[in-house]
Amino acid sequence: MKGVLTRTAIVLGLLAVAPAVASAEVWQPTRSIKMICPFPAGGGTDLIARLAAKGLSDRLGQQVYVENRGGANGAIGVQQLMQSDPDGYTIGAISDGPMIVNPALYPNNPYQPLRDFIAVGQMIKFPSLLTANPSTGIKTVADMIKAAKEKPGALNFSSGGIGNFSHMGLELLAIQAGIKLTHVPYRGVGPATTAVLGGEVQLMYNNVATAIEHVRGGKLNALGVGEPKRIEGLPDIPAIAETVPGFEMAAWVGIFVPVKTPQPIVDRLTKETAAFLEDPETKKYFQQQFIVAAYKNPEQFQKYIKVELDRWADVVKTAGIKGE
Repeated sequence: MKGVLTRTAIVLGLLAVAPAVASAEVWQPTRSIKMICPFPAGGGTDLIARLAAKGLSDRLGQQVYVENRGGANGAIGVQQLMQSDPDGYTIGAISDGPMIVNPALYPNNPYQPLRDFIAVGQMIKFPSLLTANPSTGIKTVADMIKAAKEKPGALNFSSGGIGNFSHMGLELLAIQAGIKLTHVPYRGVGPATTAVLGGEVQLMYNNVATAIEHVRGGKLNALGVGEPKRIEGLPDIPAIAETVPGFEMAAWVGIFVPVKTPQPIVDRLTKETAAFLEDPETKKYFQQQFIVAAYKNPEQFQKYIKVELDRWADVVKTAGIKGE
């Protein structure tokens, strides 16, 4: 009887540790991995996708290649990711616009971030810079607010399109500063930048990497950065929050997979994404390009997305923004 009990205890003990052994499984891909970028080649999200694809290829031992699936402010590519097999062989490098703003802008948006995806990890954010055409005479955030209050709606700004970070950043600022600005959307950040440089519009909220050379060349005035405090490399440019307390807005890019992706796959992608961001060459490149490594693990990223969904839903409602 004692022997039977001993054998039973051993069997039960093995069963007890089985889940722990399973959870310790390390996923090793056996073929190439497609990384969906929901924007055309050449933009900021595409840049980060290609850097991440190279970094993950090196660490996973299989090629990770980027497939650009632009259209509908990123919704087409994100929907394709949602409909992909949850097997680790299709992942997405997705930015805040399609993942956070689209659900607020479009009541019938075909996907919901917290329902349809696992957030593997936030990778980076692009610090942004509020600029003005020099002909306006506006040199500071305080100047802009003063001018906007004197003539509500007279000041206008360009953006890369409805829902783009360059649009939402100034909508948020207008709400927090209690001013009215007029939005002039363009088909992409490039044309929107050309418009503010040429004086077609007066203001633009752009990423630092794009705007700073125009500032240094005297073609734009730098009013403030959209970070909580001044950023490394540009100590003379104040944070917008120094004038409008609490203001913060930067575009970000993260890795996502379909919702039913097995945990070992998520764990491996999480580990290698974090390792890519810690690579000295990655850090050096980011510093040169005014890109901030802003890693969040799945739990942190999921919580952040919930907060961001609520925040931008409020902005869309308060500003009365309608999707195209």
